[in-house]
Amino acid sequence: MTAFSTDNHKNLMLFSGRAHPELADQVAKELDVAITPQTAREFANGEIFVRFEESVRGSDAFVLQSFPAPLNQWLMEQLIMIDALKRGSAKRITAVLPFYPYARQDKKHRGREPISARLVADLLKTAGADRIITVDLHTDQIQGFFDGPVDHMHALVQLSEYVRNHYSTDNIAIVSPDAGRVKVAEKWADALGGAPVAFIHKTRDPLVPNQVKSHRPVGDVDGRTCILIDDMIDTGGTISEAVRVLREAGAGDVVIAATHGVLSAPAAERLAACGANEVIVTNTLPITEDKKFPSLTVLSIAPLLARTIREVFEHGSVTGLFNGSA
Repeated sequence: MTAFSTDNHKNLMLFSGRAHPELADQVAKELDVAITPQTAREFANGEIFVRFEESVRGSDAFVLQSFPAPLNQWLMEQLIMIDALKRGSAKRITAVLPFYPYARQDKKHRGREPISARLVADLLKTAGADRIITVDLHTDQIQGFFDGPVDHMHALVQLSEYVRNHYSTDNIAIVSPDAGRVKVAEKWADALGGAPVAFIHKTRDPLVPNQVKSHRPVGDVDGRTCILIDDMIDTGGTISEAVRVLREAGAGDVVIAATHGVLSAPAAERLAACGANEVIVTNTLPITEDKKFPSLTVLSIAPLLARTIREVFEHGSVTGLFNGSA
C-alpha cells in the first residue's frame, strides 16, 4: 500500500468557560452546535481543573469566556482550557473574549507601571491560542499586542440600529464622553445619517481611579437628543457626570449607549438617577439582577459573535460583516 485516504473535513467545536454561560448558550444556538461538555472545578486551595469529555484532536476550537468579577479567576480558567486543547491536539485554537480583560492598562501613564493588556495577550499566546476574537477594545492598539490574527468586532451596528428604531434621528447629536473617542463618535454619526458630533471636555486625576472632573460640552447639543457613547461603563461616574453636563448645556433627551456593561457598584444607582432616558449595553458581560434598573436595555452580542466564528471557521470575510469598514 503506497497511499491512503482520510476524511479531512474541518470540525468546529465550541467551548465555554463558566463566567457567562447564558451568552455561550446563545452563541451555540446561533451556530446550531452544542457546547462541548467538560468537567471544571476548583481544588480546596483554589486551583482550577478542566477536562473535556470529548476528543478535540484536529478540531477548530473556539473558547468563549467573559470576564466579570472575579476577573482573574475567569482569565486563569480560559488559559487552562486553551492549554488543555493544545495538549489534546486541537488543530487551531481561537480565544473568544467578548470583553478583553485589563484593556484599560494598555500603556504606561507614569514610571514603574505595567502594560497589563500586553501581558494578557502574551499569556493567551503562551497558553496556545492561535487567534483572538474580541469586541470593542478600549484602544485599537491592543490588537498589536497579540502575535497572531485579531478579529476586532464592533457593536456599533446593533447599538445604532436600536437607536434608529427607537428614537428620531432628525435632531440628534452623537456625544463622546471625552476627546479620545471622537473618532468612534464620527462612525456613529455616519451610521445615523450624518448627525453632528460633540464631546465632553474633561480632566482626570491619574492618581485617583474612577474619578473624573467634567467641564463642558464642545459642539452643538442645545435642544438635541444626545446619544452619549462609550466602550464600557464601570462605576458609572464618568458617564453620569457627562449626562449632568449635557443637561446643563440645554440638551433634550440623553441616551447612553455602551458596549460593555461592567456596572461595578454603585453604577446601577448612579445611572438610574443620572437623568438619562435610557442606558443601552450589550451582554458581553453578564448583567446580574443587582445591576439592573428600569431604564437599562441589554442587547445580545451573540449574533455578532456567531457570525464572526462562522466566517473564521469557513475562511470568509470578517470585515464583510461591517461592509468593509471594520
